[in-house]
Amino acid sequence: MTDKAAIIIGAGPAGLTAAIELQRRSAIRPIVIEASHEIGGISRTVRYKGNRMDIGGHRFFSKSDRVMRWWLDMMPVEGGTSEEGQFRFQGQQRDLPEATSAPDPQTEDLVMLVRRRKSRIYFLRRFFDYPISLTAATFRNLGLVRTFHCGVSYMRSALLPQREEKSLEDFIVNRFGKQLYLTFFKSYTEKVWGVPCNQISAEWGAQRIKGLSLKGVVAHFLKKTFGPRPSGDIGQKKTETSLIEKFLYPKLGPGQLWEHAADLIRAAGGEIHFGIPIDQIHVDGNRVVSVAGVDQAGERVTFAGNYFFSTMPVSDLVRGLSAPPAEKVPAEVAEVAEGLMYRDFITVGLLASKLAVTERDGSPLKDNWIYIQEPDVLVGRLQIFNNWSPWLVASPDKFWIGLEYFCNDTDPLWKLSDEEMTRLAIEEVAKIGILKAGNVEDSHVVRVPKTYPAYFGSYDRFDVIRNYLDSFQNLFLVGRNGMHKYNNQDHSMLTAMTAVENIVNGVATKDNIWAINTEMEYHEEKTGK
Repeated sequence: MTDKAAIIIGAGPAGLTAAIELQRRSAIRPIVIEASHEIGGISRTVRYKGNRMDIGGHRFFSKSDRVMRWWLDMMPVEGGTSEEGQFRFQGQQRDLPEATSAPDPQTEDLVMLVRRRKSRIYFLRRFFDYPISLTAATFRNLGLVRTFHCGVSYMRSALLPQREEKSLEDFIVNRFGKQLYLTFFKSYTEKVWGVPCNQISAEWGAQRIKGLSLKGVVAHFLKKTFGPRPSGDIGQKKTETSLIEKFLYPKLGPGQLWEHAADLIRAAGGEIHFGIPIDQIHVDGNRVVSVAGVDQAGERVTFAGNYFFSTMPVSDLVRGLSAPPAEKVPAEVAEVAEGLMYRDFITVGLLASKLAVTERDGSPLKDNWIYIQEPDVLVGRLQIFNNWSPWLVASPDKFWIGLEYFCNDTDPLWKLSDEEMTRLAIEEVAKIGILKAGNVEDSHVVRVPKTYPAYFGSYDRFDVIRNYLDSFQNLFLVGRNGMHKYNNQDHSMLTAMTAVENIVNGVATKDNIWAINTEMEYHEEKTGK
């Protein structure tokens, strides 16, 4: 047994994936240090009075067959979900167990559900498909005049596109036209980021919606309408992420998978320590030798290791490198790190006896989430937890919804009490007609700082930080905040997998880690949230 250890800062998807991969592929012992007392980071499941909240909504879908296999090895898919008895992705396939032997979610918990995706935009107090689809309902809701202007605007952008896409506004207008951008993108996006779209780097679009366009929506519509009948392929390798129609989902929410991963790490001899925010990173030359933080008892504890994985915010990492007794980092690196910006997140869970809106046939809404494009409210998105998994809701006759707000931790919104935040959420969701205030029976507020690394501030100089941190041979930045990169759950997992591969194979460069979620397929995949 080797005495080598890897110190992993953070118990989110990237950190836990790194720990599992180290145990599977090497004799290096993982030691995970988590600042909070939660497993899963923003992919955790929050429990409240028997109800569960998925922070942000996590579709388990990836175009990387490696990630798909990883998930299925951790949690088998429920039985009786494929007409052809096979689960296929990226040209690969594996047999599903017979329904009689596959996990039954009615009796077993460690199981992946197969869920149908439905997301819509709420605008003009009406529902529109997300992404926009070419249906009679869309044209009826838009109206003849607005539809005409959208068509003309798109043609103008298609014929005379902005040659240099400097901002997110340029990126979206080039793909949808200015009228559709103003109608379906601008308000929600600016709620998320708190700045105008013309001040956000086009790189955000290149990472999050890089293949999606009105042309792609039309092609998807034609293929779906006139093409061959779709198979049971959940991987949907050739489908743009925002157009996927099926995904996997843990029965008890995303945190269930990561809690299971943590159990496996501990069972294999790894360590997980909670409640220790790391504030010192000690180096010797071009190597990190240890990290330190103060535990819940107020004692400073130090963890020495041979390899270090960081998922902590880059700005905090650089501060830790400057903390005594360490030497100061170069002034330019510190300056850029302090200029990095983040967007914070609040979810208000509301338990209601009923909603004020239904599907056209009178049945309950089927949406996983609804994008609130209405400019007269602050709420940006609404989840219906019942539709992610019925086991997220304690009472099947209740509706458990999550209202999502985006802000900075310096904003008045962030500083509202839970009672004030709940009151605002109820007022807004009642104002736009989703439910009546009198039908709300309970609530729960969850705040998540630094949820979204921002593509403004000093981000345009991020290479200064990257080049400096990459110079430490045994330090690996992985995950969303670890790389200040708007990675999804499976992007984050792939960065950790690649970092472990580099260690095992003696690869010195870290370029392959940074390449993930940069190119169109970034070697393997592109995914939803």
